[in-house]
Amino acid sequence: MVSPPLAALLGGEPRIATAGVDLFADAVADQAVEVTRVAWRPPPAGTEDALARVMADPRRTGANAEAARRMLAAGAMLVDVRPASEVLGLGRGEFCHAGPPIGWDRASGPLRGALIGAALLEGLAESPAEAEKLLAAGDGIQLEPCHHRGGVGPMAGVVSASMWVFVLRDEEHDRTSWCSLNEGLGSVLRYGAYGAEVIDRLHWMSAVLGPALRAAVRRHGPIDVKAMIGQMVHMGDEGHNRNRAGTLMLLRDLLPDLVEVGLPASDVAAVARFVGGNDHFFLNLVMPACKLQTAAAAGIDGATLVTTMARNGTDFGIQVSGTGDAWFTGPAAVPRGLFLGAYTEDDANPDIGDSAVTETAGLGGFAMAGAPAIVKFVGGSVPDALRTSQEMYEITVAENPAYALPILEFRGAATGIDVTKVVRTGLLPQINTGVAGRIAGTGQVGAGLVQPPAECFAAALSALAERAG
Repeated sequence: MVSPPLAALLGGEPRIATAGVDLFADAVADQAVEVTRVAWRPPPAGTEDALARVMADPRRTGANAEAARRMLAAGAMLVDVRPASEVLGLGRGEFCHAGPPIGWDRASGPLRGALIGAALLEGLAESPAEAEKLLAAGDGIQLEPCHHRGGVGPMAGVVSASMWVFVLRDEEHDRTSWCSLNEGLGSVLRYGAYGAEVIDRLHWMSAVLGPALRAAVRRHGPIDVKAMIGQMVHMGDEGHNRNRAGTLMLLRDLLPDLVEVGLPASDVAAVARFVGGNDHFFLNLVMPACKLQTAAAAGIDGATLVTTMARNGTDFGIQVSGTGDAWFTGPAAVPRGLFLGAYTEDDANPDIGDSAVTETAGLGGFAMAGAPAIVKFVGGSVPDALRTSQEMYEITVAENPAYALPILEFRGAATGIDVTKVVRTGLLPQINTGVAGRIAGTGQVGAGLVQPPAECFAAALSALAERAG
């Protein structure tokens, strides 16, 4: 027990911080003493030499400063909406997917389901069974990560030639990124569903939604998505699983142009109803905006900042500025959270999607302090959200003033995940995410929280050590 003289010496009621000693923390808390628990753990065994070499690299400090500068300077303007065949050059039998590279043989249920649906959409097969046989054989089929073509895909992230994509530009670094259009929640392709209603919706999106958005964006002119993200963060969105304000701001800006471009009134009404009724629609603009931000920091010798976090439903992979295009992977974990209806964790697939690019850029799980309502969707509590956002400053090198969090006195979102800080502290990036059913064709089963496997960062650290100056 803390003695009265000690309390007096401390100038009042004592406050104690503990690091990784739960038994001690619990004992102190039982005595009504305020305890701050710090989720710190020592570096993993075997990383000491690599950590020492990377920390001693004379290039590291300057390289990280330059990487952070580029990330914060990156812009994101919505400039067009076009078919993937034009933007990506996708042809028949070519598909992009989320996460690091993977083949059909190791693909998860939701990724397989999305590929089956895309094959049906493109007319490569007449039935799911025929599509599965075609994809398993692999003849004339090419699978490639979205990141390899400069874009991102939510959840399974499957993109095929006839799908339409948003096109965003970062003029500061002369770079373009893209993302598919958001289908909504529930039984949708990106969660691995491929029923008739899914394919019909995708046909409508290619025939009506995409062309309508293209006409409206071209009439309106470039839209500053980065500025819009900053506004929505002030309005309670965190940019990953809550995008309600962003979606409505986008609709506000584009609706007059949708009305005036000469589309049939029924099409305008259908597009406005679809966008306005889909709170996640703006996510597919946040993601390529974040891709532009993180890609700006790529390829800097000596830099230890993470430029990609992505999952394919089997593997979780990261890329790091100082190691170029190399992937460092580990097994994807099953998110912990809330499940829909009668679904349970047993129905859940391991983590999947490129949407962790939002956390890589300082949004999503890093910005949950500014979006307390998100805890109702992914589980946890408001104090958890506040603590998580504050902890993320411990593993990053910068704060983004463009994404300021009002609840933290307008402190900029934690930005620039540093591999060395992750390894040294044992703190892993926090991601909030949707949860796909593990069986192909199921769709969404819930939402929750997840972290990357620590071995991704240990492997990246080892590769950085080999390149250390």
